[in-house]
Amino acid sequence: MLGLVVGRLIPGPMNHNMVLGTGILLALVSSLAASRPVLWGALLAASAMCTAASWSQIVRNRLPHWDGRAPREAVLEVKVERLFAGQPDLRKAGGLGRITGARPHLSSLVGQKIQFSGRMRSGVPRPMRSSVIEIAGQLEVVPRLAPPGTFDGYLSGAGVNFKLTRARILSERSPALSYWRWCDRMQHTMCEQVGVGLESRPALVGVLRAVLLGSSGELSAEQDNWFTQSGTLHLFSVSGLHVGVIAMAFSGVLSALRVPAWARFIVIIVLLWLYVDVTGRAPSAVRAFLMVALFQFAKVMRLPPNNMSILTSTAMLVLVVDPMQLFSASFQMSYGIVLALISLGLPMARAWEDRHPMFHDRPLALWTWRHRLLDSIRRALIGAVALGLATLPVSLVTGVLIFGLATPGALFANLVSIPLASIGLIAGFCSLMACACGENLLGVVFNHAGALALAVVDHGAERFVQIPGISYAARFRTPSAGHLALLILIGLCLAGLQTGWNRRMGGFWLPFVFTAFVMILLVTFPSG
Repeated sequence: MLGLVVGRLIPGPMNHNMVLGTGILLALVSSLAASRPVLWGALLAASAMCTAASWSQIVRNRLPHWDGRAPREAVLEVKVERLFAGQPDLRKAGGLGRITGARPHLSSLVGQKIQFSGRMRSGVPRPMRSSVIEIAGQLEVVPRLAPPGTFDGYLSGAGVNFKLTRARILSERSPALSYWRWCDRMQHTMCEQVGVGLESRPALVGVLRAVLLGSSGELSAEQDNWFTQSGTLHLFSVSGLHVGVIAMAFSGVLSALRVPAWARFIVIIVLLWLYVDVTGRAPSAVRAFLMVALFQFAKVMRLPPNNMSILTSTAMLVLVVDPMQLFSASFQMSYGIVLALISLGLPMARAWEDRHPMFHDRPLALWTWRHRLLDSIRRALIGAVALGLATLPVSLVTGVLIFGLATPGALFANLVSIPLASIGLIAGFCSLMACACGENLLGVVFNHAGALALAVVDHGAERFVQIPGISYAARFRTPSAGHLALLILIGLCLAGLQTGWNRRMGGFWLPFVFTAFVMILLVTFPSG
C-alpha cells in the first residue's frame, strides 16, 4: 500500500524497468537473509514497495503530455465497463468505460479509462456492460490528484484519466455479451418482483430495491439526505452486509436440505457471484464476495477462520488486480471499518462478556432453556454495542475526510437500522425465491414484511436527523491531515490487537481518545 501511495505521488513517469528490476533484486537478496528476520523483512518490504510503485503507474497509464490541455470535442468508441444507476432521464446514460477507438489525432487515448455521460440518439439502444458505443462530446482531463469528496476525486481515485461530458451517444458499435444481457434482464425482473403488492407505496418500494439491489438511485433526494446525515447510507450499496446476509440465507437453506459441504460451498459461491454481477459488480460487492468466499472455504476445509488473514488476503488480491482501488473512498472506509471490527470490536466484546457473566454461581449443566436464552440475548446485545462502538473512530475520521460530515449519532442509528435492514434484505430475498417458484402471493407477503421493516428505518431516519448534534458539517484543515489521522488510527488498532489491548498502554480507550483529539485539533466545523 505504501508503494502504491509513492507511485501515485510521484509527479512524472518513472523508469518502470529500473524500478521493477530493483524490486526483483531486493526480493532475491532477501531470500539470502532469511536467517536474519529483521533484515529479511526490511528487504522484502522494500521490494514490495518498489514493485507496487511501478505497478500503480503502469495500471494508471496516465499520459503526461495531456496535462493542462483545454477541453476539446472528440468522437470516441468506448467499451462500457460499469453503468451508474439512478439516472432519472431514461434517455441519458453514464458510467465508466475504456476507449477502444478514436480518430487518428487522438489515437494515443486508446486503452484509457474514461467516464462518460450523455443523451442517447433516437433509436440507439441503452448501453449495457460490455457493449461498445460511439459517443461524441467534450473531452476533459481528470486532475491527477483531485480533492477527496469531489466527483473528480472519485474518478482520480478510480484511475480514470479522462471524462466525456455534454455527450451524445451516436450508435452501438457492438452489442453486449449474452451473459451481461441476461444480468440486465434479471435486474429488471428483480426490481419488478420486489414491488409487487406495493404499487401504492412507491417510496417504500424504492427503499426495498435500494437495500436488496444496491440501487441507491431509487431513493428520493430527501431520503438520501436523511440516510447520509444519520450515517446509514451504507445500507444502500451492495457490500459486506448484503453479501454476508445472503450467504447465510443460502447456507441455511442448503444445510436444511442436507446438501454436502463441498457442494454447498460451490452453490453458494456461484449464486453469490451471480448476485454480485446482477447488481452491477460494484467494487464493494466484489471485495465482500472475496471475504465471504475465503471464510466459507475455511469452513469447508475445517480450519479455524483467521479474520485478519482473510482481510489481508482479499486486500492484496484486490490491489494486485486494481491498485487504484486503494485511493477510493469505498476501499478506505470498508477495509478501515472491517479492520476496526476485527482488531477492536471482537476483542472488546469478548472482554465485556467475560467481565459481566450471567448466572456465574450456577453450573452450566444446570442451565435451563431460559438461562440459555437470556445469556444469548446478553451476548447479542454486548456484541452489537461493542461492534458499533468499534466502528465509530474510523467512520468519524473517514466521514469528515471523504464526505465533509461528522456523524456521531451514526452509532445509535446503526444499532437499530442494521438489524431491520437485514430483515428487509432477507424478506426481499425470500420474495424473489417465492416469485421464481411461481408463488406470487407468498412473494407479496414477503414484500410487505420487508417494506414494514424498512418503513421503520425510513421514518426513523427522518425523525432521527432532526435531533440536534446528530451530524455536523466538518472538514480537516488539510486532506493530508485526515489521511495521516486515518493511518495512525489503523496503526493503533493493529498495535492494540498485537498487545492484547494492554491496560497499561491505554486499553480499548486508546483509539477513542486519539479520535477525540483529532476532532478537536485537526477538524474545523464551518457554520451552516
